[in-house]
Amino acid sequence: MSATAGQAQSSLAERLGIKPSQVVQEIGYDDDCDEELRSSIESVSENELVDALTSLTGGGHIWLLTPKAGRDGHVEPSEIGEAAPTAGLSQTSSVSAAKDWSGTRLVAPKGLR
Repeated sequence: MSATAGQAQSSLAERLGIKPSQVVQEIGYDDDCDEELRSSIESVSENELVDALTSLTGGGHIWLLTPKAGRDGHVEPSEIGEAAPTAGLSQTSSVSAAKDWSGTRLVAPKGLR
């Protein structure tokens, strides 16, 4: 099976590595959020999204969701890569998170995990 076919069968949340019983925090909810992605995360995690700003704990990660290329608000991956260390984070991977959104996985540097 091709990677594309496998992705089509997995939910949006599963592509981000969301698992049942995980608590997922959402920062900056507004009317520009992707409701399909939010629903997928709540369904897979079996929890409502938590709107909170807290410290990143050991083993945790952040998914930075930005509009895809050609859409208003698009952020070049190179800009994310340059900004991540300023925020004390490292960029590890990227995914197509939803129709209009790309996801970039950010983690604390290995020495701080």
